[in-house]
Amino acid sequence: MAVIGTTELIIILVIVLVIFGGAKLPKLARSLGQAQREFRKNADEVEESASSGSADTKNSDT
Repeated sequence: MAVIGTTELIIILVIVLVIFGGAKLPKLARSLGQAQREFRKNADEVEESASSGSADTKNSDT
């Protein structure tokens, strides 16, 4: 599995800057941050419900 190095990351950032322009980058970064927060929140909820669901099945078997 390849790891993205510093050079590759800089090239990607330059391409993003050229495509979206400097004015849209803060809005794009904010949207990505909100999406990441939402994803983590939902992943935590799924993990919590899965762990409580497995505890419920253990208790109901006895």
